[in-house]
Amino acid sequence: MHVVMVAAENDRLPNCKVGGVADVIRDIPYALSRLDINTSVIVPDYGEARLDREFVADIAVPFKQHLETAVLWLVESEGGVSQYVISHSLFSEHGGAVYCNDDGRPFYTDANKFAFFSAAVCEVIEHGLIGNVDVLHLHDWHAACVSVLREFSPRFSALKEVKTVFTVHNLALQGVRPFNGDESSLEAWFPTLSYDGQKICDHIYPHCFNPMRAAIGLSDKVHLVSPTYCDEVQRSSDHQAGFFGGEGLEHDMQIAAGKGKLVGILNGCEYSKALPKKTTDDFYRCAEANIFNWMSKSTELKSVHYIAHQRLLAWQKSSMTGPLVTSVGRLTNQKVFLLTQRIDTNMVIDQLAIYLREQHGRLIILGSGDHALEYLFAQVMARHENVLYLNGYGQDVGDLMYVLGDLFLMPSSFEPCGISQMLAMRAGQPCLVNAVGGLADTVQHNVNGFTFYGDNIQQQGSNLIEQFKACVKVFNSCKEEYNDIALRASQSRFTWEKSAQQYKEHLYE
Repeated sequence: MHVVMVAAENDRLPNCKVGGVADVIRDIPYALSRLDINTSVIVPDYGEARLDREFVADIAVPFKQHLETAVLWLVESEGGVSQYVISHSLFSEHGGAVYCNDDGRPFYTDANKFAFFSAAVCEVIEHGLIGNVDVLHLHDWHAACVSVLREFSPRFSALKEVKTVFTVHNLALQGVRPFNGDESSLEAWFPTLSYDGQKICDHIYPHCFNPMRAAIGLSDKVHLVSPTYCDEVQRSSDHQAGFFGGEGLEHDMQIAAGKGKLVGILNGCEYSKALPKKTTDDFYRCAEANIFNWMSKSTELKSVHYIAHQRLLAWQKSSMTGPLVTSVGRLTNQKVFLLTQRIDTNMVIDQLAIYLREQHGRLIILGSGDHALEYLFAQVMARHENVLYLNGYGQDVGDLMYVLGDLFLMPSSFEPCGISQMLAMRAGQPCLVNAVGGLADTVQHNVNGFTFYGDNIQQQGSNLIEQFKACVKVFNSCKEEYNDIALRASQSRFTWEKSAQQYKEHLYE
């Protein structure tokens, strides 16, 4: 069997990672290969010059009333897995950024880029440039136009015979663009395409094309990245009550479930790599190096980096007897919304910091994202001497935080699967998580970690504070119980081998 994975990210390659989808695309192909499933991965090259490339073919791609030429390259072939990239000037614009933010025109740049990428992939499959393909596995809205062209374009007769699987990693991002009247629209990309707008339109904006909805309806199988998330997306979202479900596509998910094509399979984690040494001195050196690196990328010194560096220097001169709480992840509303809510006049994050200070503990947060949230967390760090906010991302410092921390904080409002909690658990750090999505499927309360929940945002915020205090009390007063939970966390296994077997049985066969 030959499976082709099509995605926007792939952590197997340099500078091709933004979120958790890159980890999935990095790891699952090799788990599939151990089941005798040959896998090819195709992503854009984003102008990355360091790739060791082998020319495969030029690709003629009809796009925007022009015949564009892209190039298919093989960059690695090992263990039954072939890694391909497609190059074109669209992918190397904007400094080769994987994703771009367009103020006032959501997804404008990215939709152009990934529509062309999808069209190029269709040409690759149609003309057999990487051999016969049994399953085409598309990931998130970035690859969704493949399913649209497969369904509606008469150009792709061979492609129509290939089974398609669509994985939803994050339903909150759907890539919605107009059908027409815009340079970044379905009819601008493919002006001769005859399509059924009712099948691929957005429910709220019916004059717009919804790639996510299109792929859900047009693919043979639809995969959600955890069983609980698979259930959640079949229910309507209620943001006021703090519930994030189908995000307007719950009816489409229900239809897919009724046809027997909706499947929830948990992502996995890699357990073969050795964990880094557990020393605070290593962390201080690594964190300082990352701060200097982030500083060097700006012509002006940002206050958040200055405060963080001063905090590091102060911490090195003092000792800590209480727990070290860590958090690693993108700074988005999905991840930290509950921390910014006000409960009894103070934000949740402030209340956690104050209580932790009373217990002689510290909090380290690593992440970047929404600029308003970055500024808010910089202010939190300035207010609390026991808080260190590292405004950026560095895998090395993140890995040290997983092994050094006593409690990992992940209060996501929704979490399709989550990888950070698995990495923390792998290192023996119990997690405190909101019992949603993949967090509910991996963390068991008082068994291998701690959970909280609530029927509305106020309850969730209050319960987060109360459970946080309870966790710290267990750490301080019930060491044996805490050590047992930490041990069970380290022994928990969510393997790619199990995921791959489920892929084979429920998605591919």
